[in-house]
Amino acid sequence: MTTTNATPTTPTSNTGTAQAAGAVGSQQLAGNFNTFLKLLTTQLQNQDPLSPLDTNQFTQQLVEFASVEQQVNMNSNLQTLISMQQTSASLQALQLVGANVTINSNTATLSKATGSPATWGFSSPSPATGAVTITSSTGQVALTGTISLTAGSQSYTWNGQGNNGVTWPDGNYTLSINAVGANGQPVTVSTQVQGTISSVNVSQNPPLVTVGGQNYPISAIQSINSGSNGLAQLLH
Repeated sequence: MTTTNATPTTPTSNTGTAQAAGAVGSQQLAGNFNTFLKLLTTQLQNQDPLSPLDTNQFTQQLVEFASVEQQVNMNSNLQTLISMQQTSASLQALQLVGANVTINSNTATLSKATGSPATWGFSSPSPATGAVTITSSTGQVALTGTISLTAGSQSYTWNGQGNNGVTWPDGNYTLSINAVGANGQPVTVSTQVQGTISSVNVSQNPPLVTVGGQNYPISAIQSINSGSNGLAQLLH
């Protein structure tokens, strides 16, 4: 087995790098265009009057000139379209702030101060027996145990009490489920958590959403929920 999930992401900007690369490409193409134009003009100015440039050769050079000019214009238009698309995607992502979502992740938040236990949703393709391990953000094992999994979506809730009876502090905890089927073969269990998007970082590509203090790529969102009840019904 193994539990599949999305790892919280540390922001790193790719948008600026992509834009810089596009700008360099445009400058190089424009430079080639200007160089070609200068060479063609110099050739016309210095051609031998008694042996002018061959008509076919001159026509071919004009065609090449037009082709380079078209590439410059096309590259400029593509950069404009990409910029408009990124702006549109950013505006759409900003609308997710405050939305209750299901995230493909195995890290949930325990908050006894607000009466919120750590809750994970997970899905198993078939009945299995799962060895559960819950670890803190520092890697300490808070709880171990065994659960029976049914086929389909279900949930696991932890109130913060460890194996030794000690209550763990509020924070982010990671659930790991190592599952095996009746035939002893590993069963892959996918894990999700539910939470509210508190912010969206549109300077990243793709944008990052913050849920429970953790950053995730927007692609980690499994569903946008109309309410906080019925977690198992909202899982894929």
